[in-house]
Amino acid sequence: MAAPAKYQNLLSALTRAEKASLMSGRNFWYTKPVERLGIPSIMLSDGPHGLRKQETVGDHLGRNRSIASTCFPTAATLANSWDTELLEAVGSALGAEAAAESIRVLLGPGLNIKRNPLAGRNFEYFSEDPLVSGKLAASFIRGVQSHGVSAAAKHFAVNSQESRRMTIDEIVDERALHEIYLEGFRIAVTEGGTWTVMSSYNRVNGTYANENRELLTNILRGRWGFDGLVVTDWGGNHDRVEGLLAGNALEMPSTDGETDRDILRALAGAAVDESVLDERVAEVLQLIDRTEPTEQQAASAAAHRARAGSGAAGTGSASAHLHAAHHELAVEAARRSIVLLENRHSTLPLAQGSAARVAVIGDFARTPRYQGAGSSLVNPTRLDSPLDALQESGVNIVGYAPGFSRRDSRSRRRARGALRLARESDIILLFLGLDESAESEGLDRSHMRLANNQLELANELLALGIPVVCVLAGGAPVELPFAEQAAAIVHGYLAGQGGGRAIADVLTGKVNPSGKLTESYPLRYEDVPSAPAFAQAEATAEHRESIYVGYRYFDKVDARVRYPFGHGLSYTSFSYSNLEPGAEHASVTVTNTGDVAGSEVVQLYVEAPDRAAHSFRAVRELRGFARVALLPGESRTVKIAYSAHAFDVFHGEDRDWRRIAGTYTIQAAASSRDIRLEAQLSVDADHQGRRAPHRTASADSASAGRGAPAGALSPHYVSGHVELVSAADFEGLIGMPLPPPNWQAGGPLTRAHTIEQGRGRGGFAGLLYFIAHRSRAVLLALGKPLQANNTRFILELP
Repeated sequence: MAAPAKYQNLLSALTRAEKASLMSGRNFWYTKPVERLGIPSIMLSDGPHGLRKQETVGDHLGRNRSIASTCFPTAATLANSWDTELLEAVGSALGAEAAAESIRVLLGPGLNIKRNPLAGRNFEYFSEDPLVSGKLAASFIRGVQSHGVSAAAKHFAVNSQESRRMTIDEIVDERALHEIYLEGFRIAVTEGGTWTVMSSYNRVNGTYANENRELLTNILRGRWGFDGLVVTDWGGNHDRVEGLLAGNALEMPSTDGETDRDILRALAGAAVDESVLDERVAEVLQLIDRTEPTEQQAASAAAHRARAGSGAAGTGSASAHLHAAHHELAVEAARRSIVLLENRHSTLPLAQGSAARVAVIGDFARTPRYQGAGSSLVNPTRLDSPLDALQESGVNIVGYAPGFSRRDSRSRRRARGALRLARESDIILLFLGLDESAESEGLDRSHMRLANNQLELANELLALGIPVVCVLAGGAPVELPFAEQAAAIVHGYLAGQGGGRAIADVLTGKVNPSGKLTESYPLRYEDVPSAPAFAQAEATAEHRESIYVGYRYFDKVDARVRYPFGHGLSYTSFSYSNLEPGAEHASVTVTNTGDVAGSEVVQLYVEAPDRAAHSFRAVRELRGFARVALLPGESRTVKIAYSAHAFDVFHGEDRDWRRIAGTYTIQAAASSRDIRLEAQLSVDADHQGRRAPHRTASADSASAGRGAPAGALSPHYVSGHVELVSAADFEGLIGMPLPPPNWQAGGPLTRAHTIEQGRGRGGFAGLLYFIAHRSRAVLLALGKPLQANNTRFILELP
């Protein structure tokens, strides 16, 4: 593909050295300029849920302070709203703040699939389902880019774990790759129109994502028509020339010219044709053009900076005057995203003005956990705590007790104080959750449990016989062994800087909760099909479960779950009627049958013919959704379009989508386990020009692996019991031998190895490993888990 004609004159004027210089950063956050030709340096900045502009020393782990900006709920939280309009509004707010700070690229949204509940960065991703992820990401992208700021859809692709993410090889069959891990990105590109895509650190089926021509050229540009720029994750380059050839234009951060020289040597040796370099340079130039402020935007940014310079709003940030309005949006975003998991005997909402005595217990009530850690760490403009908001709500709060320490699991003194307070109350609000060290970039969780001191306190409080309302904080599922004893459970997830007020509003009924889970909650971690092997091997991550991620697995094998995908309660009730499936969409009427206003998320599932009993397919898959707000007694008919591949499978031998003919069941549901209405729809395999498949036993259960022989498919992929899949079964699926799961001992260390691989060796490599490993142990002993996480990151650096 030749570079666009509009840049030919500029490309002709650039020297080879100048072209190569545009392929990497000037420093941590800025690109290089070519001043003699008027090519400016532009700034990129972290920002999946808040701007992280660092004005002094840059870093990728949130260690150094950034300017104050609005901290919105994280993606895992916002996803529970299922609200595309809300996501576009949040994206627009972040785009406005970025534009005011002269930032050209906001590094988000993150939309990797939540394959396993322990993945350390799940808080930063939307869902276990690609349709939810893609639709919400596309809306967020449109909002950001409405201000002339580029979004950056990340991390492309299959970034499914943090452990050894710099080198891990994600082994995934082609069917799962397209149906599960790439589909959200496809939607972000084709519907969101993202101008930038960030490649992931990991390998995909043997090749680093940033050097993967199948991903970056054949799929991203060829299949989906992406016409923007691919940027590495920070430090995510391995072979600069291979990355250039695959489709990566910009390496970040700066390498002090080292990889620019790699490009020049490749040009001199004819390993790279200059036309390829020209294409990549044109992509940088186009990004600069796309994010060049209009006259109106430039004037607005100048006015923001002038206000900041005069001390407006009390901060030195150019976007300071935006923050008050954006804080209110952050509160509203949290309100729409909070999930009511349990509400026995209508314990909630709390009656305002009631004489009922309410005890507030738990450290998270006073010191909220409202965001994750790592590169997404935001310095909020303000922070609302649930305790303060409850004390102002009119509820009869009789006292507060921390109950436990987030840092000291052995403390009993706080628990005794909480028990004394609880005995004086009529209802207990118990705030529990995952602490800051549990969820962070660069580190996966080691288990799915809450801290022992929290569980012990919960059991002691429940034993008192006083109703306990549990309020959870955290960005991913936790085991909830006390769920059946709690009077109510409210999940705030990571609700951003306005989450404290939002939680109080939900508890008191000022706001009717409407959030619905976009991930399944298993009873135990052992119930997750990827649990036995997740983040265990050194060299590879084998996706033996294939397409059976989340509810696709649990519903296929009819496994018990704590809460199904799509679950969420309300203070009102809704009925469904008149389901009418058409060729392109289905319509259904929803009625608010309760006595308070509320919003319902209608989920449209497509159930495969014969419930896929004899096929390598999920029982049902989400193929559309709509959020509808209704007054008491109000009815509304909503039309929900089927997603692009609602009746398709990705066929590995064809390497394309196949529409499978048959009679499908269209389901209108409140969750994947709460099907309200069903209707039949006959689907022709030739619809939209797709050729009819051969209706053999393997037509819709064909191996996704390239060239996998007929009959190689394990029966476990048909039954869904992928927890039983063996290495041989998986090799049959992917059509090739599995690479070794662990590092090979001995041999010279190269740039492809990590510091951790210096373990047991002598020389400088062994010394580096010893220092990093010992530092981690010391920091953990000192009770500094966040700092210890940084040393884990260092161990995994190449």
